[in-house]
Amino acid sequence: MIKNKHNFAKQIRIGSKTLKDCGPVFIVAEAGLNHNGSMKLAKKLIDAAKDAGADAVKFQTFKAEEENTEKAYKVDYQKDETGDSESYIDMIKKMEFGEEEHRVLMDYCKKKNIIFISTPSEEVSADLLMKLDVPAFKIASNDLVTIPMLEKIAAFGRPMIISTGMADLAEVKEALDTVSALGNKDVILLHCTSSYPTPPEDLNLNAMSTLKNELGCLVGFSDHSEGVEAASLAVLLGAVLIEKHFTLDKTLPGPDHRMSLLPGELKAMVEAIRQAEHARIMLGDPEKKPTKMELETRKATRKGIVARRDIKNRETIDAGMLAYKRPALGLPPRVYKQVVGKLAAADIAKDEFITENLLS
Repeated sequence: MIKNKHNFAKQIRIGSKTLKDCGPVFIVAEAGLNHNGSMKLAKKLIDAAKDAGADAVKFQTFKAEEENTEKAYKVDYQKDETGDSESYIDMIKKMEFGEEEHRVLMDYCKKKNIIFISTPSEEVSADLLMKLDVPAFKIASNDLVTIPMLEKIAAFGRPMIISTGMADLAEVKEALDTVSALGNKDVILLHCTSSYPTPPEDLNLNAMSTLKNELGCLVGFSDHSEGVEAASLAVLLGAVLIEKHFTLDKTLPGPDHRMSLLPGELKAMVEAIRQAEHARIMLGDPEKKPTKMELETRKATRKGIVARRDIKNRETIDAGMLAYKRPALGLPPRVYKQVVGKLAAADIAKDEFITENLLS
């Protein structure tokens, strides 16, 4: 049984799209930092996301000094991709966009008819995105436990897409309690494994079911694995949103290019997700019950209790007098023991369906 003590929304609007269980999957092409600080490259990423069929393109909004101290350091995969000759803060500062760049990119997305989303990394950037009137806020996994940040963004009243990488269920519950306490019920939780790339054995896609059943939110998947198979599986497991990094060139300098999809791969993922949407229909409802068509079919194919021979009025009925034939009229075979030993209340002809009024 799905728990939903906070009454989280079962249908959420982001821009022109509606997210709900068994609806069209909302596909977010994660440009992230893969623009390398270049507006020209950022626009090309928007073009590629649109051409691939994504619903939204997502960037990251930050002020390097607002988010980091000089002690901030690169994780292993970032060192592998960019070396360790420069600090983390110096690496990301080169990829920082200001308000004007954001306005240009949002206008370009509007022109291309693709939704602009961004992840604010601190409160200053959250304020900027609210000023720019973004349709939703993405919360990165590392900020799931930054409670003041969650409180600020929840109070904006916009849909929140919250990644859950590195977190246990108790931490996710605390985040949801925080958001719900401020009246924000438009929450989509993204299952996520914060490993880059994520090996198959660490994807743990079944955790999406736990998030949905325990917390009552719409769920999705932020995919850091290689290839597109995991995204399709996530759709079959109930994801309403899929997020995936992409790049124009895996050999470009930067921390995320090599693990990102190329435009052609992104398009293949979108197509695979749309196919999975159709396949998802076959999974149906967890409740075992007959369909409307089956209800009609069982009337014709199930059997009822009939007289195997003519039975005289007041004759005691034994099992040898009964047969079971189609269609499902009269009493059902499962109650035959309740018929045996009864007296016939009238003459019953051979093959006549036995009903309650024919018994005494």
